[in-house]
Amino acid sequence: VQLQASGGGLVQTGGSLRLSCVISGYIFSGNTMAWYRQAPGKEREWVTCINTSDGSTYYADSVKGRFTISRDNAKDTVFLQMNSLKFEDTAVYYCAANEYRGPFTIRAPTTNPEDYEYWGQGTQVTVSS
Repeated sequence: VQLQASGGGLVQTGGSLRLSCVISGYIFSGNTMAWYRQAPGKEREWVTCINTSDGSTYYADSVKGRFTISRDNAKDTVFLQMNSLKFEDTAVYYCAANEYRGPFTIRAPTTNPEDYEYWGQGTQVTVSS
């Protein structure tokens, strides 16, 4: 399983970006994909996740109402639409996924990074004030 994140860049406060995470060798069923971020000098922070089966989504309070996670299973891609960006959103953004464990196992959405077995390489988002 490989994850490839892209779409980061430099944007002004209030602007928007859309991140993409293409995943290969993955089964979208009963598992979860997530976005995390890590700012300089800070710990990795969970941002959002999506259940790959029913599409239910979850957000950190800091991004709720501004960020939207979505998936396109046909294209093996998860997106993160980021609107109304703030300076404090500046970070490296990582996509993550947890493994498929068979047709009878549903892995509950989680914020714990240890529950994700697969990680992308990260994409830099810089918001200028």
